[in-house]
Amino acid sequence: MGKGPANRHNSRETRDDSQRGDGLIETVVRINRSAKVMKGGRRFSFSALVVVGDGAGRVGVGFGKANDVPTSIEKGGKEARKAMVDFPMVGRTLPHQVIGHFGSARIVMLPASPGTGVIAGATARAVLVAAGIQDVLTKSLGSTNPVNLLRAVLDGISQLKIKSEVERLRGVTIPD
Repeated sequence: MGKGPANRHNSRETRDDSQRGDGLIETVVRINRSAKVMKGGRRFSFSALVVVGDGAGRVGVGFGKANDVPTSIEKGGKEARKAMVDFPMVGRTLPHQVIGHFGSARIVMLPASPGTGVIAGATARAVLVAAGIQDVLTKSLGSTNPVNLLRAVLDGISQLKIKSEVERLRGVTIPD
């Protein structure tokens, strides 16, 4: 394998997207190169898995495809901005334990005490850091496919509810 942009699938690129003026954190989780054989040789195309978050409870994931790396990252970032979701946080961590599912990928996310940090693999860490979670314990179960794992993290995040929301939905008061 040669050196170049297609060989960066193990690295993560994080940047503060200040040129857009929106102040969002954009992280490239994975870049994948695929090739099709044509009459004149191989034609390469690239796909980029991008996470965008504001660091305060909003995060989105996008998957962009193009014939070159920068364009695929740009498309992934645009898709991630469109797909941003809000979720509740309690201080620097999650309100409760949750298990996210997508396909055969599962991820267990547990709230952690202050100072623990983000204990997660590279794929899940990208979403949690971009979302602004600073103390969390995670365990990935099943498939480790980055696309499915990111969607499992988003599924888990979408299940989060704070105590006041649960009380309102059930019509009861929950004691501390």
